[in-house]
Order: sequence, then C-alpha cells, then structure tokens
Amino acid sequence: MNGSDRHSLRALRLAELLASPALGAAASDPNRPLLASMVAGQISGDGCLPAHLGLGEAVASHLLATYFPGFSLRGLPREVESIPEWSDLQKLMLDHRARHQPSELLIASIVATACAGRDHLWQDLGLATRDELSRLMWINFPGLARANTGDMKWKKFIYRQFCSTEGIYVCPAPSCGVCADYAKCFGPEN
Repeated sequence: MNGSDRHSLRALRLAELLASPALGAAASDPNRPLLASMVAGQISGDGCLPAHLGLGEAVASHLLATYFPGFSLRGLPREVESIPEWSDLQKLMLDHRARHQPSELLIASIVATACAGRDHLWQDLGLATRDELSRLMWINFPGLARANTGDMKWKKFIYRQFCSTEGIYVCPAPSCGVCADYAKCFGPEN
C-alpha cells in the first residue's frame, strides 16, 4: 500500500471511529479523538503497537468497546519488543498525570509501550502528527509537557526525564545548547 492509500485508509478509519457512539463518559473524554487517531493509525499500518496497544487483551477490548463499539484490532499481527524499563516509563507517566480522566492510566501504558518503537514517538503511537502527541502530553501529563521547555523530541525527553530520576546522566555535554547532537534531540520530526 503506498503512502497516499495509507493516508486515505487512515482518514476513513478515523472518521468511522469518531462517528461510532462512545459509551457514557467516554463520549466527552478529551482523549477520545487521540485514541481514535492511534487506533486508525494502527489499523492502517502505522505505528508499532500490538493489537492490545500495550494494555493486555482484556483492557484493550474494554477500551475499544467503550470508546469505539464494534471496532477491533485483533487481526493486527504486530508485537513490539519488550523493554526492561517499561514499568519505569509507565510510572514516570503516571506520576505526572493530570488526574482528570481515567483514560490517563491507559494512555500512560500505551505511551510506555510505544517507547519501544524505532521511530519518533508520535509515529510509533500511530498518530498523524507530532502536534497530536503534544496535545496528548498536555492533556494527560501537563507537568511533563510544561517541563519540555525546549520542545525536545518527546521520546528523547521522556527518556531524559526517566534517566534524571534514576540519577543516570549519559549526555556528554554539560548542557543541550553545546551538545554536538543537539539537532537529533531538538530538530523537526518529519
């Protein structure tokens, strides 16, 4: 499938997901459009998430039934490699969650799982743009979003936060501004 076909399929799936009637509070959850974008991306072949989105089969099935009745990711034949720091990344996200929506708990696990991917975090999540990821961070993890004052790439930023909480400092430069790899952390994510 070429890029144009994938984009069309993604747009179609996103429209179908958002048109489906969500149950209860899920209908007004600000994460619903972001979850729809992730699911649409996964269905169209973007992202790295497994069919259970990193939530386990039962939780993922409940999420889909609540937010997007009638949709399933069961046929998605993808498995993401496990990373030893997954629970630490999930804890970092949970420690910084907004505490406004129950879905923040799910988003924390999904983001931690996507950190195992090989692309930019927004791509690994199956989102359409980096702006969607920034919106996800501001809605769910506003403390982390506020701390990203230099607009660092999100996966690098999350790992930097994780490493600093663990007392691990792997950057060779005393500050980002003088680092030879500055563009790798702060450049555009296309």
